[in-house]
Amino acid sequence: MLNNIFNCKLQLLPLKYFNSNYCFCAKQTSIISLRRNFHFELSKFFISSNTSNKLQARKFLNNLLQIGRKSGKPLRLFSLSLGAFYPLNRVAQCKQQQSTRIDHFQKTKQFIAPSSVTWTEFWLLIKPYIHWLICAALAAGFVAALNIQIPIILGQLVNQIYSLIKQNDVIVNFGELKPIAFKLISVYVSQALATFLCIASLSQMGERMCADLRVRLFSHLLELPMPFFDAQNSGELSDRLNFDVQQFKSSFKEFLKVTPPSHLIFFNFRIVGCVCSLYLLSPQMTLFTVGIVPIVVATGALFGAILRKLSARAQSQSGIVAGVAAEAFQNIRTVKIFAMEEAELSLYEREVNKSKSLYGQLGLGIGLFQAASNLFLNGLIFGVLYGGGQLVISNALSPGDLMAFLVTAQTIQRSLAQLSFVFGSGIKVWFSCGRIMEILRLDPQYGKSGTFIIPVHSFVGNIELSNIYFSYPTRPGHEVLKGLNMNIGNGQTIAICGLSGAGKSTVASLIERIYEPVAGRIKLDGIELNKLDPKWLRRNVFGVISQEPVLFSTSIRENIRYGKIDATENEIRHAAALANASQFIEQFPQGYDTVVGERGVTLSGGQKQRIAIARALLKNTPILILDEATSALDTESERLIHQALNRALKGRTVIIIAHRLSTIRNADCIYVLEDGQVVEKGTHQQLIKNRNGKYHGLIKEQEHFQNNDIDA
Repeated sequence: MLNNIFNCKLQLLPLKYFNSNYCFCAKQTSIISLRRNFHFELSKFFISSNTSNKLQARKFLNNLLQIGRKSGKPLRLFSLSLGAFYPLNRVAQCKQQQSTRIDHFQKTKQFIAPSSVTWTEFWLLIKPYIHWLICAALAAGFVAALNIQIPIILGQLVNQIYSLIKQNDVIVNFGELKPIAFKLISVYVSQALATFLCIASLSQMGERMCADLRVRLFSHLLELPMPFFDAQNSGELSDRLNFDVQQFKSSFKEFLKVTPPSHLIFFNFRIVGCVCSLYLLSPQMTLFTVGIVPIVVATGALFGAILRKLSARAQSQSGIVAGVAAEAFQNIRTVKIFAMEEAELSLYEREVNKSKSLYGQLGLGIGLFQAASNLFLNGLIFGVLYGGGQLVISNALSPGDLMAFLVTAQTIQRSLAQLSFVFGSGIKVWFSCGRIMEILRLDPQYGKSGTFIIPVHSFVGNIELSNIYFSYPTRPGHEVLKGLNMNIGNGQTIAICGLSGAGKSTVASLIERIYEPVAGRIKLDGIELNKLDPKWLRRNVFGVISQEPVLFSTSIRENIRYGKIDATENEIRHAAALANASQFIEQFPQGYDTVVGERGVTLSGGQKQRIAIARALLKNTPILILDEATSALDTESERLIHQALNRALKGRTVIIIAHRLSTIRNADCIYVLEDGQVVEKGTHQQLIKNRNGKYHGLIKEQEHFQNNDIDA
C-alpha cells in the first residue's frame, strides 16, 4: 500500500521534475531507486526492532519531507500525505477510478530460466574472499573456546562465594575472589577483541564481494546480445542489478550476523563449545538439552522446501512491479498526454497487491517457524531449571554447576533462537544470488564470435550480402528477410527503400552485427562478418546515425565524444561544426557543458540529430549508416542536416535507409525492398522509367501525399 501512495504522488508531478537529470530528488537518484528506498526504509521504521535501523529510516523520511517542503505544490502534497501517517504509523490508500485501458499486464518473454544457485557457484562466488572468511572463522573459534570457559569460571566464582558465606566468619576475605574475577575479566576482554576481528572481517568480505558482484553483473549484461534485451523489460534488469544485489548483500551480512551475539560462524562454534561445556558439567542433563536440536533442524528443513518456492515467486513478482513502474516513467509524456495516470496506477496497484500477498505469505511462514522454534527453546530452559533443581536437591549437582549449566543452556538457546532469523535471511541470500546467477549463466558469445581485424593498409570496405534469411528471436515464426542479396562497393552511396516493415532497418542491424542472420553470409572485403571482431567493427568501421538519436543525461561535449572518449576539444568542436551544431551549442549559456537531460529532453529533434551526426563524424569511420536520419524533422532542420551530411559523406561508403525518397535521388544504387526481398535495384533515373515498378509507385505515392498536404 505504501508503494501505491508513493506512485500516486509521483503521477501528480509536473513534467519538469521528470525532465531534469535528477528528477525531483536533489541527489542523482532515479525514481525507481527512490521508490525502492522509500518502501525499504518505511519497512525498517515500522517493523525493525533495531534502534539504528529506525534512526536511519527516520533520517531518510525526514530528508524526503524536506524535499517536499522546498518544492512545488505536488511535492508539498506528497509531503503532507507522508507526514500524515509517518508519526502515527498509519497507511492511507490513494483512491482512483477504475482503469479500462489495461485488463492484464502483458509480461515480456523471458529468455531466463528460473533456477537457484548451486553450491559450486556459491563457492566460486566467495572463493576470492575466502581469506576474510578464514580470519573470521579463526576469531570465531577463539570466541567459542572462551565461551566454554566463561560458564565454568562463573560456576567457580559462585562456588567460591557460596563457600565464603558458609564459613560464618565475621570478616569475609573477598581477596580470595580476585584471581577468579581477574581471570573472568581477561576472558571477557579477549572475547570482545576477537568478536571485533570476526565482525570486521565479515563486513569487509560482504562489502567487497557485493561491490565486485554488482560490477561483474553489469559488465555481463553489457556483453549480452541484442536479442536478450529485446525480450526483457528494462525494469526487470534494473531490479536484478540494483535490488537483488543490494538484498543479497544485506541478507548475506544478516545471514552471517555481523552484529553480536549471534553470528552465523559463532552459531556453529558456539553450539559445539557449549555442548562440550554441558558434558563436563552434567552428562545426564546434556542428553536432554541436546536432544531438542534435531527437532528444530527437522522443522527448519520442512519449512525450507515450502518457503524456497514462495521466495522465488515473490522475487519474480517484485521484478514485474519494478518493470511496470519503469515503463510508466520512461513513457511519462505519453501517460500525461493521454491522461492515463489512473490507468497506470491501477495496473501498478494490482501488481503491487500480488507482490504484497506473496511476501505476506513468506513472512507468515518465517514467523510460524520462529514461533515454533521459540516454543521449543523456551521449553529447553524450563527443562534445565526443573531437572537441575532436582539434581541440586539430591546433591548430585552443586549450585555453581547449576548456574554454569543454566548460562550455557541459555547460550545454546539464544544461538538456536537465531536459527529462524538465519533461516529467513538464508532464503533471501539463496534466491537473490540465484536470480543474479541466472543472468551470469547466460552465454554472451552470441554475436561475439570472431577476433580477426582487417589491417588498415588492406581495408577497402566492400560489403556483400548473399542469400540472407532472418527472423527476430522474439518472433521466430516471422521471416523479415527472405533470400536477400546486396552488394555495396567502396565509396558508394547505397540507398535502401520500401514500405514500413519491408526489412530496411534490419539490413543495417545485420551489417552492424547487432543481430546474426539465420542463414546466408555477410562479407566485408571477402571476409565473413562473423569472423571479424564485432567491437572492432563498431568502433572503427561503422558509424551510425539513427532516426531517433539517443543522448545520455550528461553534457553536450560528453555526448559528442561518446564513441571516442579520448577525443580532443578541437576534434569535438570540428565535428560539431561539420554537423551544423556549433552555432546552437555556443548559444547556450554553458556551451558544450550544457546538460541535455534524460534522452536529450531539453533539445529539439533537429538539435539532437545534429549532435548525433557530430558523434558519428568524430569517429571518422569509413562506412556511415543513416537509418532514416531525417524522416521525423521539419524542413529547416532537414536542410541543415543535409548540409552537414553532404560535407560528411565525401570519401565514405554510405548506406541510407530512406523514408523520404527525395533524399536518395543522387545515390549510386537504390535497392527497393518488399516483403524481405530485393524487388528492384538501380539508380533513380533507371528506376523511375519503369512506370509499373515499385519504386515509381512509391515516388508517386509520396508526391500525392505532399500535394495533399500543400492543398490543405
